[in-house]
Amino acid sequence: MADHYEVLGVSREASTEDIKKAYRRLARELHPDVNPGADASERFKLVTHAYDVLSDPRQREQYDNGGRGGFDAGGFGGFGDIFETFFGGGGGGRQSGPRSRRERGQDALLRLEVDLDDVVFGTHRDVEVDTAVLCETCNGSCAQPGTSAVTCDICRGTGQIQRTVRSLLGNVMTSSPCGTCRGYGTVIPNPCATCQGQGRVRARRTIPVDVPAGVETGLRLQLPGQGEVGPAGGPNGDLYLEIKVRTHDTFSRNGDDLLATLEVPMVDAILGTTTSIHGLDGEVELEVRPGVQSADILVVKGRGVTHLRGQGRGDLRVGVQVVTPTKLDRHERELIEKFAERRGKSKPQLAQFHQGMFAKLRDRFMG
Repeated sequence: MADHYEVLGVSREASTEDIKKAYRRLARELHPDVNPGADASERFKLVTHAYDVLSDPRQREQYDNGGRGGFDAGGFGGFGDIFETFFGGGGGGRQSGPRSRRERGQDALLRLEVDLDDVVFGTHRDVEVDTAVLCETCNGSCAQPGTSAVTCDICRGTGQIQRTVRSLLGNVMTSSPCGTCRGYGTVIPNPCATCQGQGRVRARRTIPVDVPAGVETGLRLQLPGQGEVGPAGGPNGDLYLEIKVRTHDTFSRNGDDLLATLEVPMVDAILGTTTSIHGLDGEVELEVRPGVQSADILVVKGRGVTHLRGQGRGDLRVGVQVVTPTKLDRHERELIEKFAERRGKSKPQLAQFHQGMFAKLRDRFMG
């Protein structure tokens, strides 16, 4: 690595002011806007790095004691700051050429509502989207058919305008985007009448969507390349679908388990019974054992929601609610009274909380 003092052309005893004067002299000579040659650019980096090190007392002391100090020239990254300090700004934003009219389109976010039935095995939907699509008249060229963009007369296709600016170092050249072509380097004398020179138009299109099984409210599906087309026919953005699962009248969901409540008449709760219910994917047979209690859970394995990532399904968990009749005719009442006499009278009493009815209700679907 070159010696910093030799790079600036000063002695090791040089004062801070001498170092600053040497740097200004060399920067005026080697700055890329004054001397565009590759060798000058590399020397400018070395000169600037040497100045960064020697103008800082701590780094200079470290360098004099054998340390390298600062960054090496290959990692130089402060060009924009130095330009702004000595040339009044604008250097860090220079472009190597005109910018492209073609840009990536924006992403879009839509909400998609599905039924709980659709979640069990997944479903297919055709989603209508109002978005930007490629202009079929100009095919994204932005120009009227039979015409094309032409080179900007002002910037001569560079997309940049150079100006001479007076500074501490004398007259230097700065560049900024061309106001005529807006930095594109070309202008369109005859814009497409259909898209007004944008290369895209608003339209409604239909997108087929496969909604996987196991989705839940709040989940977002990403459809790459299904968003709006970019200006001048640029690449499409992505489309995101945020899922909302509609509330079901009978079933609810806990993870991948389906939850439901089964009302069991008192007699069936005492004697037991077998019944069939309409599940989300067909009939389900349930066996109610004799003596079943309210808040007991009947579990049917593998009849819940299909796992979103993986194989298999959750369970169907049916909570029992024993229904006590509220109106009895005379004969029914006599039968109940005889039943009570035969069983012997017993008083209602409090049970321990963790075994009681409220504890069961609290944990109904969590077991």
